[in-house]
Amino acid sequence: MSDANFHQLLHPSHWKPAIGYANGVLASGQTIFVGGQVGWNADQVFESDDFVMQVNQALQNIVAILKEANAGPEHIVRLTWYVTDKREYLARLREVGGAYREVLGKHFPAMTMIQVAGLVEDQAKVEIEVTAVIPAV
Repeated sequence: MSDANFHQLLHPSHWKPAIGYANGVLASGQTIFVGGQVGWNADQVFESDDFVMQVNQALQNIVAILKEANAGPEHIVRLTWYVTDKREYLARLREVGGAYREVLGKHFPAMTMIQVAGLVEDQAKVEIEVTAVIPAV
């Protein structure tokens, strides 16, 4: 497999198309598990209370961690989003999508979004965890 196609999206042919995510991903190689990232900077300081800005920063944090393993957004096979307000997420979905594409590009792995009562960091509005797979050589 080429580096651009090292994993296969799993989608039953008779299902409605998934837009902005995959229903499943088949991958093999070295697995990277990224713990939940919130929207603070490298000094663990929130620069904004804005939901979309926190999403953008959390995604940038994920990319920085992946880089430590010589990986990038294209290696992500699963994202789990924890949000404190699903209504804000849905109301700002277009902006969230813009931030997502700005940081991760047009790569849409399997995703889950869960609304939670709160996150460990009180100022956090979103926390995102990732599984990525670097292809076997």
